[in-house]
This record gives sequence, C-alpha cells and structure tokens, in this order.
Amino acid sequence: MAQSNERGLQSSKEDLSDWYSEILIKSGFIDFSPVGGFIVLLPPAAFIWERIREYMNREMEKMGVKNSYFPLLIPESLLKKESEHFAGFTPEVAWVTEAGDQKLDERLAVRPTSETIMYTMYSKWIHGTSDLPLKLNQWNSVVRWETSSTRPFIRTKEFLWQEAHTAHATEDEALKQAQDALDLYERVLKDLLAIPVIKGRKTEKEKFKGAVFTYTLEAMMPDGKAIQMATSHMLGQNFSVPFEIAYVDDKGNKHYVWQTSWGLSWRVIGAMIMLHGDSKGLVIPPEVAPLQVVLVPIIYKGKPDPTPRARELAHELELAGIRAYVDERNDKTPGYKYNEWEMRGVPLRIEIGPRDVERGTMVLARRDTGEKSVANMADAVAAVKDALSSIQKSLYEKAKQKLSSMINEVSTLDELSEAVKSRKGFSVVNLCGDRECEDKIYDTTGATVRCVEESAEGKCIVCGRPARYRAYVSKAY
Repeated sequence: MAQSNERGLQSSKEDLSDWYSEILIKSGFIDFSPVGGFIVLLPPAAFIWERIREYMNREMEKMGVKNSYFPLLIPESLLKKESEHFAGFTPEVAWVTEAGDQKLDERLAVRPTSETIMYTMYSKWIHGTSDLPLKLNQWNSVVRWETSSTRPFIRTKEFLWQEAHTAHATEDEALKQAQDALDLYERVLKDLLAIPVIKGRKTEKEKFKGAVFTYTLEAMMPDGKAIQMATSHMLGQNFSVPFEIAYVDDKGNKHYVWQTSWGLSWRVIGAMIMLHGDSKGLVIPPEVAPLQVVLVPIIYKGKPDPTPRARELAHELELAGIRAYVDERNDKTPGYKYNEWEMRGVPLRIEIGPRDVERGTMVLARRDTGEKSVANMADAVAAVKDALSSIQKSLYEKAKQKLSSMINEVSTLDELSEAVKSRKGFSVVNLCGDRECEDKIYDTTGATVRCVEESAEGKCIVCGRPARYRAYVSKAY
C-alpha cells in the first residue's frame, strides 16, 4: 500500500484494489459479515440503492411492469425443468437439505435467479390473450456461491438486484420489451450514476444460459478491466415450452408465450465508486449522493459565530429538495472536516465564515474538481442547484472521454495480446462469430468477448474469414 496521507487513506487510487477495499470501509459504505463473501450494506450505500429503486420503479410503471415477490427457496425439480438454465447455475447453487432436525424429501435451492419459480406460477395464471402481457418485477437478493475471490458489490455470494420477467403474445412484443429494458438501464447508468457504457449483444458463449440471446451494457474501469453493468435477455419460448406457459386464442388455438428477463444489481454501485473516486476518497454523483451539500461554519475566536446562518441556509436548501447538512462539530478543525467530507464523496461543500455572513456571501467548493467559487447567500438555492447540475454532467463527460480513450482497434492476435496484457481497455476486433475463434481469443489472451455489434467489415482476426461482428474484448471483473 502507498504511504498514509492527511486524508486518512493508506492507499492511492493507483493501487485500485487496495484503495477500493479501504474506501468502502472508511466511508461507511459497507462492513464485512462473519460469513465470507457476504457484506453488510450501511446507510450511505443503502440510500444509493434506494434512489436507483425509486427511479426504476417510476420508469417500470410507465412500461406496465408491476412489482411482486416470489419465494426464496426453489425445489430442485423445478430447476431441472429447464436443463440448460439449471446446468449453468449448478456449481453456484446453495442448497437447503434440512429443516430443524428433519431431512427434506427434496433439496431446496436458495434462489440463484427466479425464472423457474416464477414461470411455474405464470403457467397457472396465463390462459387467454386477456392475461397478456404479464410483466412482473421483484427487488430481492440472490445467492450464488462464488468459488473465486469475492469483492464487495462487484462479486459477492449474496447480492441485491431487481429481476423483471415478462410474457408476451408475440415475438415482436418480447423483442421490444428486451430492448426497452436495456434502454432503461442505460438511462439509470447515465442520468443517476454518470457511467457511460458500451451497448451490444453477448456471444453465444457468453449469453445467459437458457436465453435465445442476451443484450448487455459494459463499462470500463480505470484499471483496464470491464464490468458487466446490466443485461436483458430474449428468452423466446425456451422456458414457456417446458413450463407450459401458453394461451388459447379466440379461435381456440394454443400458443406458447414469448418471454424476456432482465436484471441490474448493486454491482453498479461498485462501478460508480471505482470510476469516479480519487485518492482523496469517494466522488458521488449528486443525483444519488446521500448528502449533496455539507455546510462548514468557520469559527474565529472573538468573531460572531456563523453557525446560525449556516443552519438557515441548510433549511432553505432542504425546502428546495436539496439534501444538506451542517457540520457543527466543535472538536474538529475546518481542515479535518473538509478532508472527511471529501473522503465520503459529498459533491459540494459550502464554507461560511464571519466575514461571509457580513457580506452575504458563501464559498462553494466542488468535490469533483476542487474548484472554489463565491456566491451570494440570497441566491443560495439557485447557485447550489446549478453547481450540482454541473457536477453531475461533468462527471459523466469526464468518464465518457476516459471510456473513448480506452477503446482501441486492433487487427492481429499479437496486437490483441499486447493490448490485453497492458490493460488498455476495450480492444475492438473483427470476428466471424464461430465459437472456435472466440475460444482462441480467450486461450491466447485470457480475455473474453464482452459484447458484439452486428455490423462489421473486413476479416476475422483469428481465422481470416469474412467478419460478422465488431467485438469488444477485455478482461473483466
């Protein structure tokens, strides 16, 4: 680890792994559970997750998607009904085999995902065209018993997510739903978390087990590794046939429904932290920041106390819908407070001293750039809103420029190997689409195809045949 600095962090962000683990604890985001791979979500992180939920619930309501809840435990026989899907999760499933001192007749899986339990119920509820479309979402936790090393938010044995599952009368309706879901996720990442992404499809090798195909959003972290942000799956009739989810039309003909499923997890919080933070600590986008503004009164002996005016300003801001807090601790210096709130990622700091009160001014300090400016207290609400809006936009634009700089076209396997080795980000290659060529990329570089775009010109980087895809290749979390 790097040497300690005055802000209390032992790690520099250049040591991303150490920095990430340290800042999550010191900022009060998480703590570690007694069970390895499980974490405790503390109020600041829980607030961000709730902001995401609130936004998505509003948007899903517009789509006609309703919230619901399905059981945590799933009988093994249900998982086996869709064999390809079950095989994909078997190594990660946690099982309940006993209840009290009684052995269970059938093993119960602790939910790794909910397709099977939900679709068993869908088969009971869907009979005719009037029952469609059926669009249900649930906010829950799932357990996937990761055998590799875990990392808070990014890869844990239990994680929070939302999973939506829809059933439609036609293939076109289902396809549109899968695309609309991906667009919703892109808005969440851009408008709330200021995270730019690459949008594309997973290859056959990388798609969700049981799906016809999978749409994905991929982000790039500062260390040159990708993170899958969200996925939307076109399931076709791969589940409706084995689970007998069918409807009878007006002419008495039976049809199997067309389905989608789509999910976003708390992994996006980890990506936000890695992407925007710096060696001072967190940098949280204002849209999701638990505190958007902290006011620090600067007290001088023998001078009027500016704290009452700071309280008045905080109240004005709160009435305007701005999350504000006055740091009135008298046992800490202003410098200590500045450093602490910078570490916690509060987007904007307002400094108010006795002379500021006399002049009716205040100093605004941005967390993202460190820039300071003077504003009139009479215009506090407008000035703060403008600053927060500017910070939100600036964080996204900065991240977008960084992403662009980490996308590189390569034309040979040797170039690809070097790019992956030096972690330059996404390497864009031409690919024919054959599994053998995709496997060759992994065997040669250790990297995976994160997503593909349909249009391509030129020849496959591996076999030299005409390319079908432009593929984004990178190592990933």
